[in-house]
Amino acid sequence: MGQIFPSWWNKLPIVAALAGSLGPMLAIAGVWYYFSPWYTDVGYRPVQPVPYSHKLHVGELGLDCRYCHASVEISPVANVPPTQTCMNCHQTVKRDSELLAPIRDSAQSGRSMRWIRVHNLPDFAYFAHNAHVTAGIGCVTCHGRIDEMETVTQMMPLSMSWCLDCHRDPSPYRRPASEITNMRWTPPRDATVLAAQLDRERQVNPPTDCSGCHR
Repeated sequence: MGQIFPSWWNKLPIVAALAGSLGPMLAIAGVWYYFSPWYTDVGYRPVQPVPYSHKLHVGELGLDCRYCHASVEISPVANVPPTQTCMNCHQTVKRDSELLAPIRDSAQSGRSMRWIRVHNLPDFAYFAHNAHVTAGIGCVTCHGRIDEMETVTQMMPLSMSWCLDCHRDPSPYRRPASEITNMRWTPPRDATVLAAQLDRERQVNPPTDCSGCHR
């Protein structure tokens, strides 16, 4: 009597055993990556009511971050600039541009522009911009090269593990106060000398316990 099943069926138990062991591992790896902020949040780029180009205003015209985000050094919140800040220039520059019509309408009506927030932490996480700026953390560390962006895009995950990496060892991320908003600044070759200098000027001890960010 001939064989009912082909000989390669003898390998099925081995294949099933491998699939049974690798399947859960692949599922865990998939969830770990595809459900992480690196996949779900990085690259977020909403369409704003007015196409404001940081590449033009910051990169080419040299506008300082603090001109628009004026409270970043003194407040936990980096304010969204009011319409009047835009109109300081656009009363005379491109005053008839169709793209800027929402800005002019906002100035005339007194209704605030409804900008769409890009870097949005959950309500249960406390973050103070002024504490990080005074500690020597530059804008580019969290926001990326804003001066090269036509449209603001989230470049970092802003996850708890990502924040804790810096809190546990902030030295590589610190810079002189004069370079906080300098997007092109690079640390010296001997970064340990700079780290020691910054520690002498202002020692920092960022919290790593839960209450530091969850209050």
